[in-house]
Formats: sequence, C-alpha cells, structure tokens
Amino acid sequence: MPIIEIENLRKTYGNTVAVDDVSFTVEDGEIFGILGPNGAGKTTTVEILAGLRHAEHGRARVMGYDAAVDRAAVTRTLGVQLQSGELPEKLKVTEALTLYATLYDNPADPDELIERMGLEKARDTAYGKLSGGQKQRLSIALALIGNPKVAILDELTTGLDPQARRETWSLIEQVRDSGVTIILVSHFMDEAERLCDRLAVIDSGRVVAVDTPTGLVGQIQSGQQIVFHTPAPLSQQAVAELQQLGRVETQGTQIIVDGGDGLLLGVATTLDRHGVVPSSLRTGQGNLEDAFIALTDSGAASVLQEA
Repeated sequence: MPIIEIENLRKTYGNTVAVDDVSFTVEDGEIFGILGPNGAGKTTTVEILAGLRHAEHGRARVMGYDAAVDRAAVTRTLGVQLQSGELPEKLKVTEALTLYATLYDNPADPDELIERMGLEKARDTAYGKLSGGQKQRLSIALALIGNPKVAILDELTTGLDPQARRETWSLIEQVRDSGVTIILVSHFMDEAERLCDRLAVIDSGRVVAVDTPTGLVGQIQSGQQIVFHTPAPLSQQAVAELQQLGRVETQGTQIIVDGGDGLLLGVATTLDRHGVVPSSLRTGQGNLEDAFIALTDSGAASVLQEA
C-alpha cells in the first residue's frame, strides 16, 4: 500500500476551481515533489492532505487514515512546514521546540533536533533574530518534533540565498535517510531535480504528469538541444529557418533550439548562410525546466495527459 493516496480531489473557492480531480500516490521513503506555477493548486492539495482544508470531492489518505475523517491519527503521523508559517518574534529556538513537543505523545528530543538541524549556536536566539536559513532549519525541526512518518515541506527555500538553499537541501536528504517520507512543494526546477525521486506536475488545479525528473524530460524531448549567443538578435528569416529544424526559443541574443538528429549541422549551416557567428555554443539534452514549460503549456499538457 502506498504511504499516501490522493484520489480525485476537488476544491473550489466560489467560482474559482483550485484543485480539479487531482490524483497521485507516494511510496514509503520517497521525496515526492509537487511542482507547478504559482496558483496552480499545490498548497491547497497538501493542506487537504494535512486535514487543514476539506475537499468537496475525493479522498486523501496517510498510511490508510482518511485526512477528513481520522484527522487526529493523521496529525500523529504527519509533520507539516507550511509556506507562511511564523512564530512570535521573542520566542527562542529551544522554547519553540519544547513547546511543540508538549503537543505529542511521543515527541523527539528537542536537544537532539537542535543538534541535528545545526542550530546549536542559535538555541537561545529569539526567532526574530534568526537568519533566513536558521528559520528554515527551525521550521524543519518543528515539522519533525512529533516523530512523523511523513513530512510536508511547502516552498521551503523561497527567499534563501544560494548557500542557504543548498544547506537546506542537504538537510532534507538527511531527513529522508532517517526514514521520513517527504512531500516537497516547490516551483524551483533545480531543487526538484536535485531532491525528488518522483514529481507530480500540477497546472491550473490538474495533474498533467507524474514521473521521475528524468522521465518528465524524456516525455518532451528525445533529441538534441543547442544553446548559443549571437552578436545581435536574429532576423525573422533566420529564426523561421531554425524553426524548420525544431522548437526555437529566443531570449534576446540567446537562442535555444531543440530538435532531432543532424540538429547541429542544420543550425551551423543556417547561421553560416545568414553570416552569423555564434558564441558560447553548447549542445546537450533538455532539462526539467524545459519539461516544466512544455507540460504547463495548455496544448502540450493536454497531449501528454492523453498519451
């Protein structure tokens, strides 16, 4: 049995459909990502799973417990770090963890969590004085204080600098290695590609694909990708000729061309014909960002969903 089962969830706010027939499962021990644009329905989905919101239709289960019916059992099983969580400014790290520990029958040891999360030097620091990275470490610790089997981490690294983001990623991997299944809500491609075993891509409240990061990339690209810069923006005629070779994306003087066999020769011939000398040219395969753009485009998403 999957540790998490989401079946045909639907949630509306007035005339707005936030979640529309969302279904997926999560296996024990996974880091499972929920990826999508802002407003796609990611947070609403996990809030239903955590029992914080009620769906009009469908069911969410954690270890067999129905989130809407067995909320107390789900609470004992689930740890949650929500996107907009805050604590009182003067509450110290040790005080926060000790307070949260009183809410559970079998909590983790606050001192052990402080050490595990690298917060030893900040244990007596007030929440308002913590850095962004320290606040995120504390939020993870609070999600784990109840010794949960599953942890939901919602937009965990938003607003962090690159070093703090990577430190947080390492912490997430350590938490998974300790036996906790993780649902990671994100809109960062590099984060999802680095951490997630599988991903559900949600767009406009609907799941458009569920696969590994590599599998998602493979759905939209099986050939080559060429990226290069030009001294000046290409002419419309040159772009049109490149489009005969594959998908073309222009970002100022940077050009990205996706296509099949013989793409490099075709691009080189086209540029030479127009007297364009490219710079910083590199070849490779598409990445998760390319897949995300294709999947969350309404036309491409509908084709892939039917496949």
